[in-house]
Amino acid sequence: MSFEVIRKLTRTLAFKLTLWYAVFFIVSAAVAFAFFYVLIVRIIDQRTDADLLTQANRLNQIYALQGSELLERAALLQVQAAGEQKMFFRLFYPSGVFFASSTASYWKDIGIDRRAVEAVLRQGTPHTYATQAVPSQPFRARVLYKRLGGAIMLQLGYSLEGESSLLRTFRRTFVVTMAGLLVVAMGVGWFMARRALSGVASVTRTARQISEDDLDTRVPVRHRHNEIDQLAVTFNQMLDRIKQLVGGIRQMNDNIAHDLRSPITRIRGLAEVTLSSGRGMEDYAQMAASTIEECDRLLHMINTMLTISRTEAGVDPITFQPVDIAALVRNACGLFQPLAEDKDIRLRCEADGACAVRGNESLLQRMVANLLDNAIKYTPAHGEVRVSVTGGAESVRAVVQDNGPGLAPSDQARVFERFFRADQSRSQSGAGLGLSLAQAIAHAHNGKIILESRPGTGSTFTVSLPAL
Repeated sequence: MSFEVIRKLTRTLAFKLTLWYAVFFIVSAAVAFAFFYVLIVRIIDQRTDADLLTQANRLNQIYALQGSELLERAALLQVQAAGEQKMFFRLFYPSGVFFASSTASYWKDIGIDRRAVEAVLRQGTPHTYATQAVPSQPFRARVLYKRLGGAIMLQLGYSLEGESSLLRTFRRTFVVTMAGLLVVAMGVGWFMARRALSGVASVTRTARQISEDDLDTRVPVRHRHNEIDQLAVTFNQMLDRIKQLVGGIRQMNDNIAHDLRSPITRIRGLAEVTLSSGRGMEDYAQMAASTIEECDRLLHMINTMLTISRTEAGVDPITFQPVDIAALVRNACGLFQPLAEDKDIRLRCEADGACAVRGNESLLQRMVANLLDNAIKYTPAHGEVRVSVTGGAESVRAVVQDNGPGLAPSDQARVFERFFRADQSRSQSGAGLGLSLAQAIAHAHNGKIILESRPGTGSTFTVSLPAL
């Protein structure tokens, strides 16, 4: 394995998770080992201390009843019964001069702990313990110091060779076991980390494919109801939104190219004709007026596009206040009444009473105006446009209904798209932005617009807004 591969591997999240898991395992195991080791040592010391104290008390009773001579004999018998390499004793005066001890040379170099002796003599402690090193031996001894009568000190020691061997075996077994468990733990940790991050790898692969201009690929959802599935679902929803936006941008670019090309062509053609055949100021004035008219149309389209984008993105903060939607609809119908009369269309307004919503009056006026303008535009002569407002406990509904040509099912799904126009011939004026703006305003007010239409019977737009 090359150095570059190892370097990349150490930077992966799976490796870091495995490393943290291994470190946590080692630290936890070390703490557990230290706890059990201290516990075992303490149990061994307590058991050894209890045995030493029992034998020391027995010798003290012998000394109290039968004197120092029988005390020495009894001590020798106890040492011989336990094993001279396992136990030893000394009888000495407080000054440090001893007069009896075990005969084995195994313990000849072990000294007297003066601090333990001072603790018994001066502090009045009945006995005390000390752990002392045995010269030239790899183990230590547990030693009890006890005062017998008034003038004799007993030093009774017990070899910890067996206990030291037990502890060495415990440490060696622990190290070997931990080494094996560490390898297993790292393998399990690596497997679990790779398995847990497999969903992230799927997201990464999908993101790389998307960067190659493939917007149809989706992250597989394994339905385990965990965080990875939530990430996959959210990522797929984001891809759907991106695909929709990219499609909208492409369509908008095509429509913009079509809608901008016509007025620009007209402006250029009018300028060429005027320059080539213009004979007076009237021709130039007419060219200037036509140019201004086309520029106004372009500016209106661009401003509408900006308004839709800003409203959908929430860039500009919208000021909300109580608005009587019924009064707003009545005023809009009054403004559009002359236009309807010019086309010989009957405009009926059923918006009596008051229906309050919380919104921006200016934006709501534009929404209602766009719906009315769309209905009148596509309603033939002698037709009818009906507008009504009804209020409820939770929502207010404004309905704009016409008996125009209606929409085909394939067009109904796209009618709110920017620059979409069901009239492919573009015989009607407009840029195809009115319904897009109306829907953006409704969404900004936490509302919605529903379209119901059948070819030959007309269309019905229903705006539903939360009631105040």
